Amino acid sequence: MPSIALRGAVPEALTGKDRGGEVFSWLVSPRGRFDFDHHNACGVDREHGAYCGEVGNHPGVRNRPSGMSHPSPEPSLTSLSWVPCGHGTTPEDPVGCRGAQVPGHTACLAHLGDPERDAYLYSLTPGAAIDHSGTTFTEPLLDALLNALRDPTTGYPRLGDARFISTTFQGDAEFDFASFQGEAVFRSAIFKGDAVFGAATFQGVVGFRSATFRGDAVFEAAAFERDAEFRVATFRSDARFSGATFRGGTWFTGTTFQGNVEFVRTAFEGGAQYEGATFRGDAEFEAAAFQGDASFIKAVFDRAASLGPLVCAGRVMLSGAVFSGPVNLSLAARRLECRRTRWSSTAEIRLRYATVDFAHAVFEYPLTIAAEAEPFVLSYGQPLAEQTLAATPDDGVRVASLRGVDAAHLVLADIDLSGCLFAGTVHLDQIRLEGTCSFDRVPPRTHGRRWYLLRFTARRALAEEHHWRASRDAAVRGWNVAVLGAGHIGPAQLAPVYRALRKAFEDGKDEPGAAVFYYGEMEMRRHDHTGTTRAERGLLRGYWLLSGYGLRASRALGWLAAAMLVTILLLMGFGLPKDSPKQEATGTVPPAGGKVTFEIGKTDPQNPTADRYTGERFDKALNVTLNSVVFRSSGQDLTTAGTYIEMVSRVTEPVLLGLAALAVRNRVKR
Repeated sequence: MPSIALRGAVPEALTGKDRGGEVFSWLVSPRGRFDFDHHNACGVDREHGAYCGEVGNHPGVRNRPSGMSHPSPEPSLTSLSWVPCGHGTTPEDPVGCRGAQVPGHTACLAHLGDPERDAYLYSLTPGAAIDHSGTTFTEPLLDALLNALRDPTTGYPRLGDARFISTTFQGDAEFDFASFQGEAVFRSAIFKGDAVFGAATFQGVVGFRSATFRGDAVFEAAAFERDAEFRVATFRSDARFSGATFRGGTWFTGTTFQGNVEFVRTAFEGGAQYEGATFRGDAEFEAAAFQGDASFIKAVFDRAASLGPLVCAGRVMLSGAVFSGPVNLSLAARRLECRRTRWSSTAEIRLRYATVDFAHAVFEYPLTIAAEAEPFVLSYGQPLAEQTLAATPDDGVRVASLRGVDAAHLVLADIDLSGCLFAGTVHLDQIRLEGTCSFDRVPPRTHGRRWYLLRFTARRALAEEHHWRASRDAAVRGWNVAVLGAGHIGPAQLAPVYRALRKAFEDGKDEPGAAVFYYGEMEMRRHDHTGTTRAERGLLRGYWLLSGYGLRASRALGWLAAAMLVTILLLMGFGLPKDSPKQEATGTVPPAGGKVTFEIGKTDPQNPTADRYTGERFDKALNVTLNSVVFRSSGQDLTTAGTYIEMVSRVTEPVLLGLAALAVRNRVKR
């Protein structure tokens, strides 16, 4: 039950506040009937009397028309309701006219007699406060009211507080160039013709909540000095806000635009909310400027949309939005959020300065995200002004997350992917990377450990690898820690990501780029203790140590040089004989003469006892080693130890040479 507080000496009228602090009015009546219309709830019952306002939850409601929600137990009538005129009361309509009574009279402006109406209008002065809620205005009646409020200095209407709650405008409502010095409340108003507020100035709070515009709604060049609310409004025809300025907060939450809508060159100095809005026609935001956030969360774009080129100093939030038609987004913004956004047609997103979050977005058709190197050029040839983003360090575009995205139709061009989260991306191997898409790098310096030095070979690395390595106990400086919400991703999850990106580069005929991600894949497999066996990890470690997985030619050549040096030293010390073995012929001459038989052999090679490391021996050892590298025999006499040394070198050194050649090929292959 609301608490009732008498307000003045209005016969049989009560006003009060409900528990939410909202004001309502009742007409006391002995009847027990209750009546609704579409926008107003006016009725009477024995317990609570009659009241008039927007459809709410009056405590006396017992029977609800079909389709209405069940009233809550707490009464919640709309603010700033009024005492209705009551003209034309019938048994079927016990309330009659819902128009607010003119002060000093018992009828609304539409039902006043001509002398009383003329006297009331004559009493008005520019800047006067008016309340004509619920009144039905014809064009002549509205013109007469505005003429009475016309400022002789400017020639345009000047209003103070203006309340047109649930007012119906039968024809065109022309408020162009009008000045509203106080609050302008058009809540639940119905504009059956065109609503023209071109170049109007609203100095107070503006409310068009639940308003219905059946004709064109024109707010071109209008100035909203404070908050402007268009929540749940319906624009059945075109809506034009081009050149308008919103200096406070702006709410189009739940608004329906059934025709085309234009926000060309519109300035939003506060936040702009389009959450849950529906755009059934074309939507244009060319040269719009948002100094705060622009929220289109869960908005629906049924047809082609052209968001931009526009500039936003805050965030452009498209999370949960649905684009049913082709869309062209050209944004210069600090951040673009497209989490769980659905793109049901082709889309081209061209950005500057922005960090983009596309986690779990759905792409049903080709979608391109590209970075613009130069400021956007508007349709009339002028560059888009970007002064609000002048403090941004650079104009590059960064993608923060592609998790949960099906990347089969995704094209990225000139995008910074150094902080991008890829784990969980579907069909990542089909992503197309055009231009200069950059990734993060491993720490560049040599890092000292307790017993050894650690240095990472320069290569590209994913952000998740940075996060994983930074979380390890023995992490070196230079790895980036995980951002909030990145989750914990280990080598087992990262290996498939590197593999998919490797295939994407291979399909793009970029073999050197693919080789970089092959290295990352091998690194993750080497560190994976869940999906990789110990024996496989041992093989991978040896492969990494000898040649960097066949990708580091310098490492393989270093090992080759070391192996050759060891071979030379061993041959000089133990493999080359003191002297070249001499052939000896032995035989027996028969006493009676005849045929002589000789046996030819060599003496066993002997290691020298001194002077093993001489220039002559070095030349011989080098000759043997070089022949071993190319898997040839030198024909040099060797000791038994030297023979085994040569056998080992003829196996290891050609392998190392082959790994070096493979690494060079992977670096230059196209």
